[in-house]
Amino acid sequence: MGVETTLPNRKDNNKVLHPSPEETNSISKSRKCRRRRRKMSPVQKLYETCKAVFSLCGAGIIPSSEDIQKLCSVLDAMRPVDVGLTRELPYFRLATAGRTPPITYLHLFECDKFSMGIFCLPPSGVIPLHNHPGMTVFSKLLFGTMHIKSYDWVVDAPEKTPTIENQQPTIEIQQPTTENQKSTPENPIPSQVNAVAPPATRLAKVKVDADFTAPCDTKILYPADGGNMHCFTAVTACAVLDVLGPPYCDPDGRHCQYYLDIPFSQFSVDGVSVPEEEKEGYAWLQEIEKPDELAVVGDLYRGPQIQDK
Repeated sequence: MGVETTLPNRKDNNKVLHPSPEETNSISKSRKCRRRRRKMSPVQKLYETCKAVFSLCGAGIIPSSEDIQKLCSVLDAMRPVDVGLTRELPYFRLATAGRTPPITYLHLFECDKFSMGIFCLPPSGVIPLHNHPGMTVFSKLLFGTMHIKSYDWVVDAPEKTPTIENQQPTIEIQQPTTENQKSTPENPIPSQVNAVAPPATRLAKVKVDADFTAPCDTKILYPADGGNMHCFTAVTACAVLDVLGPPYCDPDGRHCQYYLDIPFSQFSVDGVSVPEEEKEGYAWLQEIEKPDELAVVGDLYRGPQIQDK
């Protein structure tokens, strides 16, 4: 059986083919794109991924599960060296005895869609319990051991001032010791003072209460789930890379609110009951002002730079 073939023209074989100017430009651009992809730093890749993931998101809008997985895979691969961090930096040194250790924040990037930054905590450093209104937050522990305690609001729980369980706590006052110090109707000296119940509180359920040691998976919290209110405590020196989508914005009502957590059993509210064996998993969260002892110091990010195109 024969196979029909066409013999090439010998004259054509001696010709040297040159690409057109348009083809040359296309080849050049393609090579440059490949070089850029090969040379893209991990932090630049993180920026590019965030830019894509949060492009259609806003307050209360959660990225798709596919986009969440895509961003997590990039964050899970991040290492301290990728953002210019080492354990020997001064941010991670033990604080002077008796002083609250300051926390250093390294700002990487922020736009109206998302922000990227690193919290550097020395041993015993604490970021108090706070919220993330309408936000989806990705936290990647770069190194060290950190204790995370987080809460979500209990849906439909009443928001009111609770009453103190059983008996009002008291503050003891020293009793008079001389005749001149005796209590009289004109000058009464109380033996005890009733404590005042806290202002309005809200019931929350514990989501996470555990230690995490790097390397570990990226932690995610959502606007109404995943532990939207959380507290970070550094068991050892540690660094956590945070991605917030969208970032805090006071004009839009997304400001950082701090809380005090109060054991569930300390107060009671009409219509709210929890089985005895589950009470440890609930707490009353009371809004408070930013704690005076919280010291967050901003410093210049010195790692690989982000090219904002």
